[in-house]
Amino acid sequence: MRVLQLIDSLHPGGAERMAVTLANALHTKMEGSYICVTREEGALKKDLDPLIPYIFLEKKGKVAVKALRLLRAFCIDNNISHIHAHGTSFFLATQLKMVLPKVKLVWHEHYGSRITSKGNQHKVLRFCSGYFDQIITVTPELKTWSEQHLKCSNVTYISNFVDVSAYNTVNQRSNSIICVANLKQPKNHLYLLKAFALLLEEFPNWELVLVGKIFNDTYYKALIDFVAANGLTEKVSFLGDKSDVKKELLSSKIGVLSSTYEGLPLALLEYGAAGLVPVTTDVGFCKDVISTFGKVAPLDDVTSFKNLLKAYMLDDDKRQDDAQGFKKHVLKKYSVAAVIPKFIELYKNN
Repeated sequence: MRVLQLIDSLHPGGAERMAVTLANALHTKMEGSYICVTREEGALKKDLDPLIPYIFLEKKGKVAVKALRLLRAFCIDNNISHIHAHGTSFFLATQLKMVLPKVKLVWHEHYGSRITSKGNQHKVLRFCSGYFDQIITVTPELKTWSEQHLKCSNVTYISNFVDVSAYNTVNQRSNSIICVANLKQPKNHLYLLKAFALLLEEFPNWELVLVGKIFNDTYYKALIDFVAANGLTEKVSFLGDKSDVKKELLSSKIGVLSSTYEGLPLALLEYGAAGLVPVTTDVGFCKDVISTFGKVAPLDDVTSFKNLLKAYMLDDDKRQDDAQGFKKHVLKKYSVAAVIPKFIELYKNN
């Protein structure tokens, strides 16, 4: 089998990280592993194994004849058997399927909040799904939604995963809380900032680190205004878009997500791999992933979120016990060794 991962960009994000991680993990486990970036390169490019064949299409607009020709030629030259399209790249993948019908098309659905929508809101996706040979979803809820609203009958839930071996370094941990999420809705950073502002009254020696792409829009302005108005400038760091957050994760103590919607966030698995205890809102598959090794707050309950963080800030032994338990849990259920065989079996059956 020769599998090509198709992704629209390499800017840090869950789907983008998964495409790169899959390409790397499959490289030594099958005849060929490839990756194609359609629209924009980004910081994650340096995480790609240099031995993996790579193509960048520089696609512009929805229907891009040049990009399709380049992709078609690449697939023919490399005898690609499967296109594994992530997220919004399904449209180009469908066009390719039309001109190379023998190539198997696998679409990977990462967008957790799609379950709140109806099928008629996604007419293009629904049309394209008639060309899909297989759909992979990152949560059981997305599997159910896809079965109900899309035309492909082969739908499989496979969890996200993380390369735990990449986090073997042990750093001195500081009193920091870290959130890895692009600064946009539905990540709900303002909720997190409100909880942190309340905590600083009792824990002035702690800091909050925000890692994620900054869009310089009204969402970001609201965060900056809140930080300034509440005297948090010296305690909140905006690190922006980073491809490799291992250093920051390994030097923090608590990993948080404050989202209003999620699927199965890769950041949560990265927290576990890095030995962080997780605290999240009760959205998507977060509670199931955390199991008993972290804390989950009701959505939009700032006081509850603050109190769950406070419990770990007060009890370092409990924090360390849950962090280690979570790391073992991630290794067992969400590591490369645990999940990659499921992808290989799926490719074989399509």
